[in-house]
Amino acid sequence: MTNINKFMGKALNEKGQVYRNRNAWKVFSGIIKEMKPSKIFIITDENTHTHCLDYLFEKEKFKITPEIIIIPEGEIHKNISTCVKVWETLSEKGADRNSLIINLGGGVVTDLGGFVASTFKRGLPFINIPTSLLGMVDASVGGKNGVDLGPIKNQIGVINLPEMVLIDTEFLNTLPKEHITSGLAEMLKHGIIYSKEYWERVKNIDVCNKLEFEVLIWDSIEIKKEIVALDPSEKKLRKTLNYGHTLGHAIESYFLESPDKKILLHGEAVAAGIVLATFISMETYGFSKQSLRDISKTIFKYFPKQTFSKKDIEAIIKLLVFDKKNRNGQVLFVLMEDIGQHRTDCIVSNELIYSAFDYYKNF
Repeated sequence: MTNINKFMGKALNEKGQVYRNRNAWKVFSGIIKEMKPSKIFIITDENTHTHCLDYLFEKEKFKITPEIIIIPEGEIHKNISTCVKVWETLSEKGADRNSLIINLGGGVVTDLGGFVASTFKRGLPFINIPTSLLGMVDASVGGKNGVDLGPIKNQIGVINLPEMVLIDTEFLNTLPKEHITSGLAEMLKHGIIYSKEYWERVKNIDVCNKLEFEVLIWDSIEIKKEIVALDPSEKKLRKTLNYGHTLGHAIESYFLESPDKKILLHGEAVAAGIVLATFISMETYGFSKQSLRDISKTIFKYFPKQTFSKKDIEAIIKLLVFDKKNRNGQVLFVLMEDIGQHRTDCIVSNELIYSAFDYYKNF
């Protein structure tokens, strides 16, 4: 794995770089000074406005007083209607192409804020400051920006890099436990797709050990950055970052639109998707039963088991047609031959998906 200090030492004018805690704030100040923005807009949701904005102002003494734009909290509001309101606010407040947008929040804020910035007046520069674990290790890194179409995840969007990503793990102190766990799903996924060494380390993570936890966070960010750098437009290798997400996104969408289901956090849905995809990997490409059991035990240690009826599974399978990796009408999965050894563009039968749900239920 690339040395993290070398990774953090990239030139300031290289877009999309991730900077950590103390260094990050110096880089942040330097970029703003260099850009000389006409106006600064900070997009937050209701929670980060309450819990994170004051810390941002403690760390950065803005020479221009930023305009604050607050969006509603939650995945249910990550849609074009919210974008329209933000675009209208930017217009009313006189945003021009020399304005800077700062996205302060979790994955919803950075996804939506990056999309808003990328499309307003054909593109404004933006900076991501993720405040959730999920945002730090996944959503804010790599340049994917977008919103949902109804309950269907991330159907509208662009790939466009921020000026920088600022990571300060102090923001994690504002999170409830379930949001820390949600982000952990992406770190576990990184372990499965990247290496047995990282999997062994991350599966036994102790979030109370701050030093160890921060090292694993940085390693997880590095894994994603390495993959994105090799395949920025998601032609092959970057697809591996979607491991567990084909069914995970469908589960998340189904629970989002079903009145009798509790809305799942992204990581909760992906965790179920990882177990399902790993069972399918065993059945299709000989992924070891022992490793499947190890992954399943680890997932269920952190995430409660969800209940799926036959009707639920039928509806989830129907939602698979909207997955962004699909081609020529075929639903395509990322599967594993072994930890760190992947297959992309895999076709999976509905019969095998039903078997995967049986395994999930009976484990």
